[in-house]
Amino acid sequence: MDLVQWFTVPLQHEFMVKAILVSALVGVVCSALSCFLTLKGWALMGDAVSHAVMPGVVIAYVLNIPFAIGAFIFGVGSVMAIGFIKAKTRIKEDTVIGLVFTGFFALGLVLVSKIRSSIDLTHILFGNVLGISDGDIVQTVIISAITLVTLAILRKDLILFCFDSTHARSIGLNITFLYYVLLSLLSLTAVAGLQTVGIILVVAMLVTPGATAYLLSDRFDLMILIAMTTGVFSSVIGTYISYHIDGSTGGCIVVLQTLLFVVAMFFAPKHGLLVKAKKSQDVIE
Repeated sequence: MDLVQWFTVPLQHEFMVKAILVSALVGVVCSALSCFLTLKGWALMGDAVSHAVMPGVVIAYVLNIPFAIGAFIFGVGSVMAIGFIKAKTRIKEDTVIGLVFTGFFALGLVLVSKIRSSIDLTHILFGNVLGISDGDIVQTVIISAITLVTLAILRKDLILFCFDSTHARSIGLNITFLYYVLLSLLSLTAVAGLQTVGIILVVAMLVTPGATAYLLSDRFDLMILIAMTTGVFSSVIGTYISYHIDGSTGGCIVVLQTLLFVVAMFFAPKHGLLVKAKKSQDVIE
């Protein structure tokens, strides 16, 4: 099979066209948000929220309502629980995050086990972009639009909040509002990512593109552009690869994102390991 056929043959199937388009859209949204999470140092928070939405998704299925609603409620609820426990006990934040997200995730597993006939656990955990319905596509588009528009409108305030929340407060910004805006977007984006890579791997889409771009640029605008480019590339090519090798779509996307990060880690022109090693060698000489 030549390169042209490698790209065109999957497009003969409607489900592949939908999967590629949805994966690209989710790649853009997750990548944009991942830059703010990277700047804020919220990788663990992304992990917590992405796992904590599971019982909300299950309950939404049971009540026959859009699972974005259930996921959003439990995502924000998990963060509120983290804040409450952190404020009322002597336990450190990373420990509290681990306690809360595993507790919520376990609750989701229990709920799934009780209504197994109604919900496919595999689709929740690992995504099902190849079998995504038209209704889920509309939901993903709406979530993506809300997230991107909000990030665009509050871009400057969110950058300052993520970079230096103390300074943001000192100049009059409502950091509590920005805190919950960012967490709300995180909860919504986790739902969008759930469709493509599932709950378990969505944290990679919310962290890896931003981390890769952070190594390649010191300017935030360029960082977002790089993150989106790598996010879309890995989502689209990962979907193609999954078709040709008959493998997990979510797994292929995340593996490709990780490989791009490894390349950036070694070869980044300013912050790569090879450049640092060369500088160290020059100092020794």
